[in-house]
Amino acid sequence: MVGSLCVCMAGTNDTYLTTHKEFTMLLTDKTAVIYGAGGSIGGAVARAFAAEGARVHLVGRTRETLEAVAAHIKDIGIEGAEVAVVDALDESAVTEHLARVGDVDVSFNLVSRGDVQGMPITEMPVDDFLRPVLNGTRANFITARAAARRMAERGSGVVLTLNSGSAHGSPMMGGTGPADAATDSLVRNLAMELGPRGVRAVGLWAAGIPETLTVEKLGKVNPDLNEAAIQGILDQLSSLRMTRRNPTLAEITATAVFLASDHAASITGTFVNVTGGMFPG
Repeated sequence: MVGSLCVCMAGTNDTYLTTHKEFTMLLTDKTAVIYGAGGSIGGAVARAFAAEGARVHLVGRTRETLEAVAAHIKDIGIEGAEVAVVDALDESAVTEHLARVGDVDVSFNLVSRGDVQGMPITEMPVDDFLRPVLNGTRANFITARAAARRMAERGSGVVLTLNSGSAHGSPMMGGTGPADAATDSLVRNLAMELGPRGVRAVGLWAAGIPETLTVEKLGKVNPDLNEAAIQGILDQLSSLRMTRRNPTLAEITATAVFLASDHAASITGTFVNVTGGMFPG
């Protein structure tokens, strides 16, 4: 399908559209289910997918944030974003929701895991350390399995996920590293099993996206942070990257769109490193 919509991102705000005479949408006629669509990254991905022609299903635990994303998608001239309040940790709820959705081409898990950071592992309570590992593994497994079963019947589809790449080693990150490592392994094993049935499994490593690092959001994982501390973190992160700059939300969503599209049909069983080279990928 040839259209006139091209998705871009502006600063820390929402998606905006620019006009091109000839532009083929990358996700035309695809159905995408986005878990955690009410969050900063999830919302941006949902808007980008919709602008690229996908039918998007916005899934999460808070209707208000999901409805806000759906409203913005409608504001930019795209109809049909569906909202569903579903807990990705609830196996039955996920399965029942997908039964209502029907055919699924893209399943993207972006749910929060309850990470706690900012203290040495030796001082961390057991529950705080294990929470992201257990929640992250459970949510990714439940959503991936439910989608992959439906995809395998049709012989096509892609399961996507994202983490910070902290399995490579990041101090003061608590259970984030082990949680990321579990997700990395899950993606690779899914890809090996599902590949012969036409289904891909791919992940993105993204760490320190400035638009998502606010006092409000980071306070959920480290309540001692303020604006100055966050800016210090961003400056430090940029100095650690090969590019010497932090990746933008626009770059993350553009990569996600590509991986969800047929242009990435040969990419599976791996994570795409969009950290700006914070570590070799």
